[in-house]
Amino acid sequence: MSLNKITSRDVDFAKWYTDVCLAANLISYGNTKGSMIMCPNGYAIWEEIQKQLDAMFKKTGHENVQMPLFIPESLLNVEKEHVKGFAPEVAWVCYGGSEKLEERLCVRPTSEVLFCDYYKNVIHSYRDLPKLYNQWCTIVRWEKTTRPFLRSREILWQEGHTMHETSKEAMDETLRMIHVYEDFQKNVLALPVIVGLKTEKEKFAGAIKTYTVEAMMYDGVALQNGTSHYFGQNFAKAFGINFLDRDNKLCVPYQTSWGASTRMIGALIMTHGDDHGLVLPPKIAPVKVIIIPIGKEEEVSLAVNKVASGLNVTYKIDDSLKSPGYKFAEAEVLGIPIRIEIGKKDLDLGVVTLVRRDTLEKTKTSINVVSDKVQELLVDIQNNLYNRALERRNKMLYEAKSYDEFKSIAGSLPGFIKVNWCGDSMCEEKIKEDTGLKSRCILEEEESDGACVVCQKSGKYKVYFGKQY
Repeated sequence: MSLNKITSRDVDFAKWYTDVCLAANLISYGNTKGSMIMCPNGYAIWEEIQKQLDAMFKKTGHENVQMPLFIPESLLNVEKEHVKGFAPEVAWVCYGGSEKLEERLCVRPTSEVLFCDYYKNVIHSYRDLPKLYNQWCTIVRWEKTTRPFLRSREILWQEGHTMHETSKEAMDETLRMIHVYEDFQKNVLALPVIVGLKTEKEKFAGAIKTYTVEAMMYDGVALQNGTSHYFGQNFAKAFGINFLDRDNKLCVPYQTSWGASTRMIGALIMTHGDDHGLVLPPKIAPVKVIIIPIGKEEEVSLAVNKVASGLNVTYKIDDSLKSPGYKFAEAEVLGIPIRIEIGKKDLDLGVVTLVRRDTLEKTKTSINVVSDKVQELLVDIQNNLYNRALERRNKMLYEAKSYDEFKSIAGSLPGFIKVNWCGDSMCEEKIKEDTGLKSRCILEEEESDGACVVCQKSGKYKVYFGKQY
């Protein structure tokens, strides 16, 4: 794709998103329908996400493991509610080579049953608890409609699965991990996310409670960007997992799971990107600075090396044969936070040009203080991207007191609408049928202050509704 052929996001947001994914060499399409090839630039972002999230998991005591890719059908069917929730998206292996299998194998859509099958053999005593495991892997869900990073049939993600001695410990873990996601997305990805509880209708299949991280994209549409589930003893009872407690009594442990995926890359693109391409927050950008020499003079080459050697962040030197203008445009498409232009005219004045990707503002800086200026700019860019996204999101948060007001907002304005809700799924379903909006999350820290927006019965919860990807 030519660098100047990115559709304007205000003209066609869906086309703009695909254009950026392709122009920035994040993904490519192969022959496997519904799946994507993650190109070097896309995978480099995923590696940064893995590295930083993995460090946060390990800091909280979690260990990485690897479970099998395949699940026997009989094992998947042990927890009926769980399998019912995933049945429409399951991919099955029916043949091994040329021979039909005696039992079908599911290609894992998630790994709760695999972990439970393992835990029943290794948990015997309270001394074996807690089990705090995570795995980085791929899963397969047979999505009908796919989009790069947001929904594909093969998904890169991480999934944590833990077992605990008490309900309180498991509930604490559920909340701790949703706040790990919140911390990472706010402070690293610069996404102003909302954390809350999923309704009964929207919670994960087999869970007692599901907490969610909801991000709002540039167009006002929601992206569920990570979830944490409290299972109680549901799976453990179904799989016969028991342990001897501190009084030598046989007990059933309490379980959680939590996961996040490459959707976070989609959120980065759709929250921070612009008509020039990708815009990456410095804390997640694999390459934080690109140095572009202008001219082949020895003086320029020496200055490039001097500047590069003084940087203590990841950088690239673009010494390709492309024109300077093309290099500038390419750096913008790739979303590299800072571009340093070094040419003889500037060097004659003892300066170089720094361009910040978030605003495209140019500044002249003494060559002797480039490293300090880069550090200052990286902090400022990170903060600006978060604050800019927060300001835009807050302009698309609404509150409706009546159903007519709710429908009016839903029909004319993008974003999330906060309402009082009685807790009845029939009211939740009516909103979906009438407007296409689904519940995003219950705000546990806010109390209902009026009647349900649909039925006018006493409100129990404050809930956000919105369209979703």
